[in-house]
Amino acid sequence: MQEFAKVISTISLSMIITSYLIIELRNLKYSAYVYMIQAMLMCTLFAIFAIDNPGLYYWAATAFITKVVIIPWLLLRYIKKTTDREFQPLIGYLGSIFLISAVVVVLYRVTHTYIGFVAPSQFATAEPFRTNLAVSLSIFFMGLYCILIRRDAIKTVHGLLILENGVHLSLVTLAPALRETALIGIVTDVVIAVWILLYVIYGIYQKFGSTDTLQLRGLRW
Repeated sequence: MQEFAKVISTISLSMIITSYLIIELRNLKYSAYVYMIQAMLMCTLFAIFAIDNPGLYYWAATAFITKVVIIPWLLLRYIKKTTDREFQPLIGYLGSIFLISAVVVVLYRVTHTYIGFVAPSQFATAEPFRTNLAVSLSIFFMGLYCILIRRDAIKTVHGLLILENGVHLSLVTLAPALRETALIGIVTDVVIAVWILLYVIYGIYQKFGSTDTLQLRGLRW
């Protein structure tokens, strides 16, 4: 695994960049395409870790089907039915980029520096696991930020997908050798939840003509 340490760290750090793009791109179709790229990076990490745990090849295969194929297809399908432009977010470009950058820098540095507190094991302090855990926590909070701050309902689905990738990155990093890791990863895939959310969002769009989540209060009428 040592010869792949730099490759793994590079791929995981690239997931922070793709998370930025998914959140900040106002064109929802472009965000969906960038998510597809991030999903491919995630599947690549699963395949690399599978060198020492062949069971992870099953997770990589199922993740490719759900993350790279089905979910982007669902996103693009429902974006076509609604709108490809994100509803005006609560925070503009500059403010959003500054806020995300500040959170990511703090989380990454704190987690990377005090990894022994976050994951008290000698295994977690070695590379690329140390970097992966710092990245996974950063991505998790980027997804949470997207869910809480963005007004567009489809964009919040993107946030859920980013959050899921952060969780799965931490899972494969903390337990890459366990046989149960692949099973846990497969059963925690959010593809069904994403389909249900998009179906509901489409119904809201048909009623209100908008994907603005602030209009959900009107559903009580």
